[in-house]
Amino acid sequence: MITEKQRNEIKLEAKKILDSFASALESVKVKKESVKKQAGGYRKEKNGEKCDEDFRISMFENAPFKEGDCIIAEKKKWKIFKQS
Repeated sequence: MITEKQRNEIKLEAKKILDSFASALESVKVKKESVKKQAGGYRKEKNGEKCDEDFRISMFENAPFKEGDCIIAEKKKWKIFKQS
């Protein structure tokens, strides 16, 4: 068991350590990070490489919304990919 006197000594020692650490942090210079915002979210279509046709079929089956040869997707709306 810890006596009340020992408990107070521990609290004082912890306060000294925290104060020392806080004063050391005051001299630290941190570079401010900037976040770039992405505009749009669309990319230009190009002539891509040929893909595995089975993979393409399973991707289109898994996509909730399709329009012609394009998958219409929103963030966090994808279903878990099922392997056959």
